[in-house]
Formats: sequence, structure tokens, C-alpha cells
Amino acid sequence: MPTLEEQRTEFIRQSGRFLAFPIAGAVVWFAIGIASLVLPPKGALYALLLGSGAIFPLALRIASLTGQQVFQKGNQFATLMGSSVLMVNLLWALHFLLLARLPALAPVSIAIALGIHWIVFGWIIQSSLGLVHAISRTVLCTAAYAVFKEQAIFAVSMSVVLCYALTIGQLLAHFRRLARAG
Repeated sequence: MPTLEEQRTEFIRQSGRFLAFPIAGAVVWFAIGIASLVLPPKGALYALLLGSGAIFPLALRIASLTGQQVFQKGNQFATLMGSSVLMVNLLWALHFLLLARLPALAPVSIAIALGIHWIVFGWIIQSSLGLVHAISRTVLCTAAYAVFKEQAIFAVSMSVVLCYALTIGQLLAHFRRLARAG
């Protein structure tokens, strides 16, 4: 059986710089934000729900086009990443309660929750970018919601897009440093 470090190296190698997920997230959250400007409030919430559910399948499609292996059977780090995604998705119970009782809070709740797994990913690849993404996303989305309550879905969505743009840049820089280091 490979050591944990060998599995980490293999996870990183097969991940193909892990760009499929932030690209898919940025595209979908941008679309959600634009939809929120043209749809009535209830329609914007539906766009948020449908859109956030579209990120994973879109990322899988992008990954298949770029050669990124999302699922890596037998790799403990891939299993850890999958478990962290499961943890994030268990928060949907809370999101649905918010949608039923306090729908105005759902955009910030969903946006923050869907970014928590970046902490685990950053730890796996031994980079602070996961912490930076999750913390920035939490702060920016909370501030966007507080300042732009009337356009909360748009403001929160654009905050997420900004975080993804920063993360894509950090991922590219991180993997360039790894390539130079050998």
C-alpha cells in the first residue's frame, strides 16, 4: 500500500491543478448573479438552488475535458476530499429550513457553506489557498449581504465569483511553484 505522502503526491498529480471546480463555480455563481437581476425574488432563489446544484456536474464535465481525475479509488486524500464535500452537502438541511423560514438568509448561507471544503483541499495540497478562499468567501459574502440586502443574491454571487477568481490565480501560482521545485 502506498504511504500517505505517496497518496498525497498522486492525488495532486491526478487532480490536474484542480481548476475544474473553481471554474465551474465561478461560471455558475456568475449566472446566478445575473439571473437575480432579471428574475423576481422567488425566481432568483430558484436560480440559486438550481445553479448551486449545477456546479458539481459542470465541474465533472470540465474535468473530463481537461483530464482531471476527480474520483481516485483507494486514495485516502481523495476519500478525505469526498468526505468534506459530504459534510458541506449535509448543511442543505439548514439551507432548506432557512428557505422555508428566512429565505433572505439562504444566499449567504449557501455561499458560505459551499466554500468550506476548500479548507480541506488546501491542507491536502499543502497550501494556504484553501483557508484564504473559505475565510475570504465568508467575510465577503457576509459583508455583501449586510450592505446590499436588496440585491443580496447578486452581491453574494459576485463575492463568490471574486473568491473563485483569486483562488484560480492562487492555484496556478501554487502548481507553477511545484513544477519548478520538481
